[in-house]
Amino acid sequence: QVQLVESGGGLVQPGGSLRLSCAASGHIFSINAMGWHRQAPGKQRELVAAITTGGSTNYADSVKGRFTIFRDNAKNTVYLQMNSLKPEDTAVYYCKAADVHTTSRIDDYWGQGTQVTVSS
Repeated sequence: QVQLVESGGGLVQPGGSLRLSCAASGHIFSINAMGWHRQAPGKQRELVAAITTGGSTNYADSVKGRFTIFRDNAKNTVYLQMNSLKPEDTAVYYCKAADVHTTSRIDDYWGQGTQVTVSS
């Protein structure tokens, strides 16, 4: 069974920074892409950033230039460095691992979510 464990959320003032991390564990052979999505109250879940095994990245327009995604393939861990945070970044942030190859299947997995609140 694959598990994703997130950490790093919390309360921060506008203009501040946070770093989220997400570690995947289990009998994993490889993970194609890892990324972060977020969901604010009353809104749909949206992609924030994603990164492939080869290092190709994709960002939502709203976070370009402020957020940076990177991963440690050897540790099956993905990070999201968030700078210049704005109140509109407030949401529950979910980690996603896509096309996870294990001994028995290929599937996508989600973390439990971590709250990020940007407020003065």
